[in-house]
Amino acid sequence: MLIAVDHGNKQIKTVHCPPFVSGLAESTQKPFGKDVLSWQNKFYTLSGHRIPYHKNKTEDDRFFVLTLFAIANELLAKNVRLEGTIPIQLAIGLPPAHYGAQNRAFTDYFSGRGTLQFGYRGRLFTAEIDTAQCYPQAYSAAVMMFSELVAEPRVLIVDIGGFTADYLLMRRGQADLSVCDSLENGVILLYNRIKARVSAEHDLLLDEADTDAILKGQTAGYPPQVTEMVERMAQDFVSDLCSSLRERMLELSTGVVVFVGGGAALLRRQIEASGKVGRARFVEDVRANAMGYEFLYQMEAAGR
Repeated sequence: MLIAVDHGNKQIKTVHCPPFVSGLAESTQKPFGKDVLSWQNKFYTLSGHRIPYHKNKTEDDRFFVLTLFAIANELLAKNVRLEGTIPIQLAIGLPPAHYGAQNRAFTDYFSGRGTLQFGYRGRLFTAEIDTAQCYPQAYSAAVMMFSELVAEPRVLIVDIGGFTADYLLMRRGQADLSVCDSLENGVILLYNRIKARVSAEHDLLLDEADTDAILKGQTAGYPPQVTEMVERMAQDFVSDLCSSLRERMLELSTGVVVFVGGGAALLRRQIEASGKVGRARFVEDVRANAMGYEFLYQMEAAGR
């Protein structure tokens, strides 16, 4: 059973299920609620509080447990019969700049754990991850519009995620991994700036959901001066990101720039209003990386 998981710093995304926050609560006693996962004599529930940023997600088992949530949800969404041991082929990804150094460790993190038994929503799951294959983020998302990009001489892919903004250059459909990096310009930085500024100047606490709502145009119930500040800070954030890319000798006014990731979808209006991007295209489905991992795995399997 092929399952693709995009391990974002803000959200975990799979192909067939809604994304969920990359946060966990752990307990030795079963908590109230139906969405409880039990594994190795501990109980886990999803939390709205994100795990602090980890460049290396293999430092502990938290991202593995989040992956168990993702696997369980995908198996239920696909109506897989929970009989015997279910073999899992796991398609995952890393930022392009981290891919070379962390690829092996990240796949090893999921492989070789033997038979996994865990409970979720009152069901018992028995599975084994027999294969884990890793792909570059951003490129994987752009693959979903590959037919539109393959003839382009130069395509810059910008994946605005939670903590990082990853970029990768693609030339006529081929990824150029010599021109890629991760900038600490993800939307979490914007959230923190807005929270601090609004608190200091308006004595109002805005959480990330509030900022998302305002940037999506859902401004009812918020003071006009606060919504104006959020919009202005978001525009400044996009301008700074474009300038950071320009400082790295990446031209945005020519060629195609493909924006992917939840941050890009959230800031689409600001990107288009910046006047700094010539031919901007957007992959707005936040599941695009996961869908790309699945597609690339299938293409590799077909070529074996």
